[in-house]
Amino acid sequence: MNITTNFFGMFQNQEVVEYTLSNSKGVSLSAIPYGAIVTKIVTPDKNGEKANITLNVESLEDMVAHRPFYGATIGRVAGRITDGQYIVEGQQIQLDVNEKGNQLHGGPAGLDTKLWKAKTKNEEDYASLIFSYKSLAGENGYPGNLEVEVEYRLTEKNEWKILYTAHTDATTLFNPTNHIYFNLTGNIKQPILDHKLQLFSSKFGMLGDRNLPTGVLKDSSGTAFDFSESKLVREAVLSDDPQIKLVSGLDHPFVLDQGDGAVQAILSEEKSGRQVILSTEESCVVIYTHNKEMDAFQIKGDPAKQYAGITLETQILPDAVNQSEFGDIVLHPDETYHSQTTYRFDVIE
Repeated sequence: MNITTNFFGMFQNQEVVEYTLSNSKGVSLSAIPYGAIVTKIVTPDKNGEKANITLNVESLEDMVAHRPFYGATIGRVAGRITDGQYIVEGQQIQLDVNEKGNQLHGGPAGLDTKLWKAKTKNEEDYASLIFSYKSLAGENGYPGNLEVEVEYRLTEKNEWKILYTAHTDATTLFNPTNHIYFNLTGNIKQPILDHKLQLFSSKFGMLGDRNLPTGVLKDSSGTAFDFSESKLVREAVLSDDPQIKLVSGLDHPFVLDQGDGAVQAILSEEKSGRQVILSTEESCVVIYTHNKEMDAFQIKGDPAKQYAGITLETQILPDAVNQSEFGDIVLHPDETYHSQTTYRFDVIE
């Protein structure tokens, strides 16, 4: 395993370094302390040609100015919280809101906007980049001082493991994710519509007004949301399903049927032969297909096109604190939060 560094940019008069973890199989992962953002993941295709298979802007200035969430650590809570409000232990909390009166992805200054501390670890069969950050009580409206650690571990088995740890000194919420976008062609100017996706999931979350969860988990069998067999992403994204039309693609949570580290999703792209195999301890994965062109910034000379990437965001179901059947995202002072997600990079045989 190998770890290298290079200068990436300046933030608040501090130098931001990009760290790159590389294994002997030609796979590398790069990330920066700003937002604990993964800047790129390079893997070989079926012919051994290496390319970056993720979507990201090319400068720290664009990350700060436009906050595209590409590759970022999202929190304290991923997704939307209705009206930025919740009630826990009889107390109503009003969080800072930042999208249509709701809180999205942790608020106006979420974990993806912070400069984390970084350290590295290099072992025989893996290398790690370990980010830590203390989110002070009141940040984005959340109670409790929250200490968070996120470890990105790249293994010789071509696995990217994300290990989250957190604890708080007052009851709060915590439901993080990584907002990585994959484009397995290695060319972000090609859409992901011809990627294939298989999910070990039989239910998805319905969306309503303001893209908020309705609280309904619908059986996906026979619908555009049925990925029980591997199928082209375009079959869902270009369908006439009203839920698809609502957001011009996928922006939906899927309930995962398998636990205990089993395979829960397989994303593949035939021409390159690349595939990503997902396993997680979380109960849900949010699939988002970059449903709008982003013309506020450019990547390789062009705006980020509609359907330029696809996310596999592992988490507990969005807005769980306001939906009784969605899971528990409350973190108490006597608890330590642990969660692990693994993406394995393979070539189709």
